[in-house]
Amino acid sequence: MKKLLLALIAFTFLFSSCNNEEELARKQEVNVDMSDFYVYTESSDFVNGRTSNQGKNCFSMAVLNRNLDENPGLYQKMYNIEKNTRKFIASKKPDGVGNGNGGGNNGGDDGGDGGGTDPVDDGLGVIDIPVYVHVIYSNSQENISDAQVNSQIAVLNADFNATNGDASSVPSEFAGLVADSDINFTLAGVTRKASSRTEWGTRDEMKFASNGGVDVVNPEGALNIWVCNIGGGILGYAQFPGGSTSTDGVVISPQYFGTTGYVSAPFDKGRTGTHEVGHYLNLRHIWGDGRCKQDDFVADTPSSDGPNYGCPAYPTVNCRSNDMTMNYMDYSNDACMYMFSEGQKERMRAIFASGGPRDGMLL
Repeated sequence: MKKLLLALIAFTFLFSSCNNEEELARKQEVNVDMSDFYVYTESSDFVNGRTSNQGKNCFSMAVLNRNLDENPGLYQKMYNIEKNTRKFIASKKPDGVGNGNGGGNNGGDDGGDGGGTDPVDDGLGVIDIPVYVHVIYSNSQENISDAQVNSQIAVLNADFNATNGDASSVPSEFAGLVADSDINFTLAGVTRKASSRTEWGTRDEMKFASNGGVDVVNPEGALNIWVCNIGGGILGYAQFPGGSTSTDGVVISPQYFGTTGYVSAPFDKGRTGTHEVGHYLNLRHIWGDGRCKQDDFVADTPSSDGPNYGCPAYPTVNCRSNDMTMNYMDYSNDACMYMFSEGQKERMRAIFASGGPRDGMLL
């Protein structure tokens, strides 16, 4: 009798274990809709950016378009990254939550795979990113101080962990979406290099010592930021996950880097760095770089028909919803942007999961 009882207990345990494994496998094999996927941004209004006297001028999408033209395999690589990102996020959610692909508002199920409003434990823990800063200068102003460099690292930590003190300014409509991304940044080193070159443009020439720049350091395990005068009124640009490791990282003009020293209002609170690192961590612009029907792949960020500039009043209505103008991935002035959403948090963290494009930082 005792043997029979033990056998029944063992069978029950085995049956339960198999069910749990099958459930886990089922979630991991979740299908995702990729019908809304896009990479190129075709409208010149958004591809070419704006000059800094009109508003924040990020050149990341224009650089991405050029890289797609020059590297035929990049589109497929980014498609695969997006598909794996969506699968990872969907596998962490209850059935039927946040698996749509539209420009949802406040986490509706018709939104993108960025997810809904409820924080989800993705099992990755706190993510620590080492940062190498390469200062390339043609004059003493551009040779920014260590204090200015450190001020930018402080802003990244405050913004990505929602400790910037600005949460009280978020309208009640979005207050429940403010995300602590659990991503930390640690300064790993500063390189300084004098140059006679006064402008560097956006063709990544600052990223190669052979061009008078500075070579990337440990791109699989660290974030590289080049601080140099880009020119053309461009504040900064970033490389999305999937590009060449030899050019991986972020470029920011010195007067828009950090909060002290050689900084220029209204982009003097380090939010250019936050914005560009958002791209580096796979976030699109809040308006999806298109009109109302083009999405940023995040469900809890409302659809919009274009960027916002200056300090927009709330509510600012576009696409029949209120814009999240205070989001770091819009073009508002530094003082008027102060949040990532929970959906953006999920999207950023997904690229660090096993098999993701930045999983080397967790090894």
